[in-house]
Amino acid sequence: MRNSFLYKNTHINFTETGKGSAVVLLHGFLENSAMWNEIAKVLSKRNRVICIDLLGHGQTGNLGYIHTMEDQAQMVKAVLTHLRLRKQVLVGHSMGGYVALSFTKLFPESIKGLFLMNSTALPDSEEKKTNRDRAIKAVKQNPKTFIKIAIPMLFSEKNREIFTKEIEQISQEALQITHQGIIAALEGMKIRKNQTSIYKTANFPVLMIVGKQDPALDYESLISQTKNTNVKVIEFPDGHMSQIENKDSLIKNLAIFIKDCQ
Repeated sequence: MRNSFLYKNTHINFTETGKGSAVVLLHGFLENSAMWNEIAKVLSKRNRVICIDLLGHGQTGNLGYIHTMEDQAQMVKAVLTHLRLRKQVLVGHSMGGYVALSFTKLFPESIKGLFLMNSTALPDSEEKKTNRDRAIKAVKQNPKTFIKIAIPMLFSEKNREIFTKEIEQISQEALQITHQGIIAALEGMKIRKNQTSIYKTANFPVLMIVGKQDPALDYESLISQTKNTNVKVIEFPDGHMSQIENKDSLIKNLAIFIKDCQ
């Protein structure tokens, strides 16, 4: 069921399906809650599944020039409070993982489990910040070209040919995002905080999905940040878009993780 919730005079779009323990799915940059459609269909057989369009994405409006990860997390909390949810499993893809980590930092008592998919607890390096600034400039100059280049680069090299239809679909949906929504997300990701302390202090299960051929994240840094923690790591052979490139394995591992969190 598609719903709209008013938060700080901004319409927030989310879907809710199924009954049972709550699972909240947060999409990545240039994506929207529809990325979870097939996964939510499976999970909602046993769980109450909430998929939220993050600020400036999908059918959710913009709050300002910068959407920090904390801004996003506070919005997610407002939706969950509106739904009278106290505890949930939180699942985040890429930027959605950054939001999930910020949410966990702000509201640790409401987390049953944290599932990070192609995401990192580390902040942007100086090089990455420079690249974000370049991306912001590119969006201002020609957002269509930026999106057409950015989306394929999230897939492993071989999969850019295999998943041309999916890449086109994601690109078309991304073109519906306002320029300001894209820029606000880039600005927010650029200044996000180091959240690796969560991995050492979490008293709930944490699982990280890593793509061995992920063009957007450094494999070695993903592995090293989980050393001497209780974080479980599962490696997939492909890129940044595990919900497409390794869909069956993702659904299987996510379902097991949610069950283990009950």
